[in-house]
Amino acid sequence: MGFVDLHTHSCCSDGTLTPGGLVDYAIEKGLDALALTDHDTVDGLDELMEYAKGKPVEVIPGIEYSTEYNNRDVHIVGLYIDHKAPVFLEYLTRFQQSRTDRNYKLCANLRGAGIDITYEALLEANPGAVITRAHYAAYLMDKGYVKSRNEAFERYLGDNTPYFVHREKVTPEEVIGVTLKAGGIPILAHPTLYKLGHEQLDVLVSRLKKAGLMGIECYYSTYSPAEERQMKALAEKFNLLPSGGSDFHGANKPGLDLATGYGKLCVPDDVLAGLKKSLHTKILFTDLDDTLLNSQKTISEHTRKKIREMLAAGNHFVLASGRAVSSILDVLEALDIQGGDTEGKIYMTAYNGAVIYDCTDGSVIEQYDVPVPTAQAIFDMALKKGVHIQTYTDTHIVSCAEDEELAFYKKAIMSPYKIGTDLEKELAHAPFKLLAIDINDRSRLEELRREVEASDFAEDITCAFSNAYYLEFYNKKAGKGNALRNLCSALHVHIKNSVAAGDEENDITMIEAAAVGVCMANGRPAVKECADVITAQDNDHDGIAEVIDRFILKHGQ
Repeated sequence: MGFVDLHTHSCCSDGTLTPGGLVDYAIEKGLDALALTDHDTVDGLDELMEYAKGKPVEVIPGIEYSTEYNNRDVHIVGLYIDHKAPVFLEYLTRFQQSRTDRNYKLCANLRGAGIDITYEALLEANPGAVITRAHYAAYLMDKGYVKSRNEAFERYLGDNTPYFVHREKVTPEEVIGVTLKAGGIPILAHPTLYKLGHEQLDVLVSRLKKAGLMGIECYYSTYSPAEERQMKALAEKFNLLPSGGSDFHGANKPGLDLATGYGKLCVPDDVLAGLKKSLHTKILFTDLDDTLLNSQKTISEHTRKKIREMLAAGNHFVLASGRAVSSILDVLEALDIQGGDTEGKIYMTAYNGAVIYDCTDGSVIEQYDVPVPTAQAIFDMALKKGVHIQTYTDTHIVSCAEDEELAFYKKAIMSPYKIGTDLEKELAHAPFKLLAIDINDRSRLEELRREVEASDFAEDITCAFSNAYYLEFYNKKAGKGNALRNLCSALHVHIKNSVAAGDEENDITMIEAAAVGVCMANGRPAVKECADVITAQDNDHDGIAEVIDRFILKHGQ
């Protein structure tokens, strides 16, 4: 088994080795891979990657951001970033300016304490470096104000000293978002250093997970065996990828060595394998009706072949529909696309993303319901307007009446049904969505939508059309866009590898959330406006096969 170090620093921030020197030392130490994660700068990455060409060590472009959380410095490491991406460079410029502004204020505070220091003097003493508190500590030691680095932090530089200045608030969520947009993997660095305690650390990690955090450092130079176990348990609890590294700074952290930290650190190379897999696996989310399915509610042999090909290549396929779980499972069986034991799996997001379901093992990954009192209120609003409305149990449609709307719906959806309007009596648990149908007068659905959106519970409910006749109601935390983000997170698939295809209004959030949002040629104009791509072929002419070829298998443009 080999070893890696995914957290190191060069002289471009507050380390002492050059990026090339780090590469040579990594080879000397026998590392399989090395990530350069300088503080708030990528200035050393080009040198690192050029110098490493042809050498027996993999180098990974990275960065370590300093952010603020509850008046504490919290660091986020970004690995595999595209450090030349315009969105990243634009943000980094603003980010670095906030550090510069903080440095000027910190120098002023230290001068007020009788210390002869200017920001210009620090820059002159450390040419080309991003100035960090380590540089201040070295300056204070060199000038005789303190005798050790620890004393410098305890008296002048620590978060709780009267001289320390927090930067203009840069949140962890903000840099997580930027890292994802730059194609990188955001990782919470050395959580034990924040002294939060178990409960508050859980709060932080939960909050950052929702923002897109993908990993956490389970291996670090200062961890005790108990702390390492705690971090691994935290990673498992929040379904985060493990990462780790030494936080090597060269001579600026005496006794802390590359690869081994203070002597006992070992980051196994299977940690890197897990991170790399998240960057390579692709995932396709497709709506069913009028997107994947043709007018006969099936697919061609050509489309079937392409789906099986993408699964065989290790990519995931997601049926994203407003339909119930049982209805989607019926469609899946009829499609006959589950062939062989493939690494790629089939999932569904049912009820417009209210239920995320693993079709391989039959498990629910996540679900969001509509509380029964809210569902009943929407039912009653529809009934007062004479609008057909229905909801769902695990096995049946619960319809307000046996009318022409139900007959119209049943032409496409073959689920059994029962009639009832008292949801407390008809439902064993809160429903995942409600569906209002009017096949004669869409304006009545529009009027119902306005009334629901003006209600006391409007902030908890999404209203969206799934076609010209169907108005859907579901939990605000659901929706196809949220389901896409949540499933990518659950599967450790980077959002940059997501593709979503649809044709109707309820597909828009999914199309916008994906890295590549596709509207079918037969889609509505409003959906086409939101999409990155419009297919050349419609749902009756293998439009989804076109999407798979172009964006998943990369067989064409």
